[in-house]
Amino acid sequence: QVYLVESGGGLVHAGGSLRLSCEASGDTWRRYAMGWFRQAPGKEREFVAAISWSGNITYSEDSVRGRFTIARDNDKNTMYLQMNNLKLEDTAVYYCAAAQRTVDLVVITAGRYDYWGQGTQVTVSS
Repeated sequence: QVYLVESGGGLVHAGGSLRLSCEASGDTWRRYAMGWFRQAPGKEREFVAAISWSGNITYSEDSVRGRFTIARDNDKNTMYLQMNNLKLEDTAVYYCAAAQRTVDLVVITAGRYDYWGQGTQVTVSS
């Protein structure tokens, strides 16, 4: 069992930055691939970014690539999402997720994640 808690959300003007954190506890999360997803009002949950066990492999969705950076610190059991140049369309509830895997790869499909956090709201204003 892995427990995930997101933090760092808030209200920011377009063009601004936020850094989300996802702190894990419970099982040894070093063998878990991690990811960020988001859900805007009236829309389905969508993939944002993913990172492998080691942190050596990352992958981001096209609309955030170059603006968002995913990272993890396994010694601190924490994953991060640095979000720069935020746009109005980035407004959503952001969720972190953990997927137990036997190989060091990223996971980009929501259905393959085993554990989810409660979400943190990010609101971008004009």
